[in-house]
Amino acid sequence: MAMKVMTFNVLQGGEERFDTLVTFLARESPDVLVLQECLGWDDGGRLHRVAEALGVPQEDAHRVLGQSRSRGSGRCYHVAVVSRPALRSVSVHNNRHFLGHCIVQCELDVEGGPVTLFGTHFDAHEEKLRYVEARYLRSLMDAAAFREGRYLLAGDLNSLSRKDPYPVDLGDQLRRAGTDKYGHPPRFDVIDDIEAYGWVDTLRERPASPKWVTARRNRGGVTIDYRTDYVFASPRMAERLMSAEVIDVGDASDHNPLVATFR
Repeated sequence: MAMKVMTFNVLQGGEERFDTLVTFLARESPDVLVLQECLGWDDGGRLHRVAEALGVPQEDAHRVLGQSRSRGSGRCYHVAVVSRPALRSVSVHNNRHFLGHCIVQCELDVEGGPVTLFGTHFDAHEEKLRYVEARYLRSLMDAAAFREGRYLLAGDLNSLSRKDPYPVDLGDQLRRAGTDKYGHPPRFDVIDDIEAYGWVDTLRERPASPKWVTARRNRGGVTIDYRTDYVFASPRMAERLMSAEVIDVGDASDHNPLVATFR
């Protein structure tokens, strides 16, 4: 039996696009769904509708809204996890000294033993802040258990991978676009650190198509393709990887979701 894991930034809670988002999620029907930017979801209504669209039981054991710390604007960019396999040992990490939003940590009750999932949304401002988050993530794991166990990391990490096909003049394009969040020259510290720990980038390991862009941005008349959305697997979990792909959602969000499918 296959298990589809999807990460998807829904953009500002979904707002007027929410019906379109729900229709899309019902069609794709991931088994494990990690959503970012769940603004205004505190009353549980939108989380309920997503779970309903996926045919997931309306129980806390199958869904969780990770409460993100409030930003300077007062907005809370929550992270949600909705899962067909039951969620066990759920912890929400939102220490404001280390995290821009939050990390939802839980165990998926799947055949063959539990899978530890980290669903998250890293800081959007600068690489050095995201590097702190990557190091905080390391602190949540035992290295030996990670090497031998089944782990997943899914989310909008707001970071670039040097393995993606960026143009050689990316730095010049970033300057012309007035985009500072990736650094000048662009930095790849976060994804480098994650992969150095042993995480396997599922889209680079078993791509189902040449598509790799999850976020296309146009600033100052300069259009740049990025990937900031990832599903990473521990080495043992990566052995079960069947494929990974980016799915086009058109105008439903400013991010395209990434789906990884495991045996």
